[in-house]
Amino acid sequence: MPKETTKTTKRRAATKQDKAPKAKGKKDPKAPKRALSAYMFFSQDWRERIKAENPDAGFGEIGKLLGAKWKELDDDEKKPYLDQAAADKARAEEEKSAYDGKKADSGSGDGDDDDE
Repeated sequence: MPKETTKTTKRRAATKQDKAPKAKGKKDPKAPKRALSAYMFFSQDWRERIKAENPDAGFGEIGKLLGAKWKELDDDEKKPYLDQAAADKARAEEEKSAYDGKKADSGSGDGDDDDE
């Protein structure tokens, strides 16, 4: 015996128009890269060591091992990675401000782009 449907249990079948993906804007290939975190510098440094110690570990397992190792480090051991992250953040902010300045200058529409 089929179950009787009510208003609350009925669902309208979604059409392709309803599920159309939202269009993303194209990313500028000249845009500056974002700054890396201290953990990312650590993982770049330690990934090969972890792989050598655990040759049968998959990608996810290596990530878990890196996360556990990061948590074990004390502040003195994390300091070089934190310093690298701070330097990279300064670099990224400088590149972003230069990029935004250049973008604003080229988008002004006055047609005077000669740098000579």
